[in-house]
Amino acid sequence: MKKLKKFILASRSPRRKELLSRCGIVFECIPADIDETLDTSLSLQKAVEDLSFRKASAILDVYPDAIVIGSDTIVTLDGEILGKPKDRNDAIRMLAELSGKQHEVITGLCILSNHRCYRNSSVAKVTFAQLSQKEIEEYVASGECDDKAGAYAIQGLGGKFITHIDGDYYSIMGLPLNMVYEELKNASL
Repeated sequence: MKKLKKFILASRSPRRKELLSRCGIVFECIPADIDETLDTSLSLQKAVEDLSFRKASAILDVYPDAIVIGSDTIVTLDGEILGKPKDRNDAIRMLAELSGKQHEVITGLCILSNHRCYRNSSVAKVTFAQLSQKEIEEYVASGECDDKAGAYAIQGLGGKFITHIDGDYYSIMGLPLNMVYEELKNASL
């Protein structure tokens, strides 16, 4: 009888954990302790895919019989990466920049085993409503923007600011769910 492979999500993100659980697989979360600097010699999509690969690879080195899922998400506005805010003032700045504009959310994905490497990315375009200073300050005061790329969470209070999405909602949350499901369903990892 063939031994079932162990699935590992190389992340500490509660959103990714919640999303992956929707695929109906049993998995363990083991965050990768790596340098998360993006490779600036690559396009943003390829850089996020590369970072996802590095996360998955670090975990596969320790658990060589596992199937490891690595993912990372960045928010970009006019080619500038809006990472996680350093503090509340940084969050206010980011939200003011996003106000009334369309930006991109790029999520990289790597599903890695000792037999196969699947790498891909998903790009979603997100449009924000015009926000007042009061709306921005109240949202930042909620604390939801802390530790979120682009200083907002689409699945939370930040969702009320979104006027349009062109792309995968789950990628914006941090894991391209259908992409993961289809690859796990169709691949012999």
